[in-house]
Amino acid sequence: MSQRERTSLPVRDRLRAHLAIARLDHSIKNLFVLPGVIVPLSVDPALFNLHLIRTLVLALVSITLVACSNYVINEVLDAPFDRLHPIKKNRPAACGLVSIPWAYAQWLLMMAAGIAIALTISRIFALVALILWIMGCLYNFPPIRTKDVPYLDVLTESINNPLRMLLGWYAVTRVLIPPVSLLLAYWMIGCYFMALKRFSELSELHHSGDHGLAGAYRASFKRYTPESLLVSVVFYASAAMLFLGAFIIRYRIELILSFPLVALTMAIYLRLAFKPDSAVQNPEKLYREPLLMASFSATVLVMGILLFLRLPRLEQIFLPTLPTTTSSLRQATPATVSRSTLVLLPLRQRSPAVAARWDQQRLRKASAERIAWNGEVA
Repeated sequence: MSQRERTSLPVRDRLRAHLAIARLDHSIKNLFVLPGVIVPLSVDPALFNLHLIRTLVLALVSITLVACSNYVINEVLDAPFDRLHPIKKNRPAACGLVSIPWAYAQWLLMMAAGIAIALTISRIFALVALILWIMGCLYNFPPIRTKDVPYLDVLTESINNPLRMLLGWYAVTRVLIPPVSLLLAYWMIGCYFMALKRFSELSELHHSGDHGLAGAYRASFKRYTPESLLVSVVFYASAAMLFLGAFIIRYRIELILSFPLVALTMAIYLRLAFKPDSAVQNPEKLYREPLLMASFSATVLVMGILLFLRLPRLEQIFLPTLPTTTSSLRQATPATVSRSTLVLLPLRQRSPAVAARWDQQRLRKASAERIAWNGEVA
């Protein structure tokens, strides 16, 4: 489009272009807020009331405005590079349909409105929302522009996952503290998704036959290879499951039953990354993948149920069966063995009755092990 055509663009078309760069269709990503809402409610269901519903609506509007502000600046600063991409060259900013001064004003106004609404919820909520916006600036603005640095691009973009979870959490409560293990698991699973997006993008550009195009479009692609990205995917998936397992053992042992569904969803997502023109490159279009949506929906449903379901017998199955050290078992009394093994148990106690049963079982087991040990020594 020529400069004259851009200048004479009707106001209606210009406004439509500015609405498009806010990427409201990406608001589906706000679903990442849900774990931050559901987990504290599973701990204290009394937190759910009419006031919370109003707060959650305001929180959703605030998060959407802040996220859309980041999308606006991303669209503006990426326009020169998007023109090199076979599909993204059709974006409004890349086509010259966007007024740059208006876009910067739009970026700041959306951020200001989002933070203003966040302050009506709480200061800690507003602080996390501001950090979400700042991470968008670090990701897009030179000279830092983390999106151009291999691996750092994935880490800094995916940190929006735990930030969104924190926003959901602080919309519900400011008393409970979110578990670090869950935040880290959420961060790493975001890295898993983002690394597969990078892998799919790079593979697609390489298949075009012009390997130089990939590096011209995205600076990090000059150092990435499909193999290095797949290796990083394995690392992120392993780290995510490690931290999720730590959270489950520490707080919600029932969630271990959802692991097969979690693994299935991750496997389906991995398979999708190998498809040409994969929806993995555009997560807002993943709803078009019926198998992934079925697996994801089942996973969310089962995990949601298990967060509120108590299965004491499952906890008994995973009781520690080994003492902390062999020497401590030789000299331990039933009471001291109980104390030594207690550190390996989930610190969450469901009720005094369940806690009493655990103590009785550990004492009986310790006594039996002590008698057997004395018999062997004799």
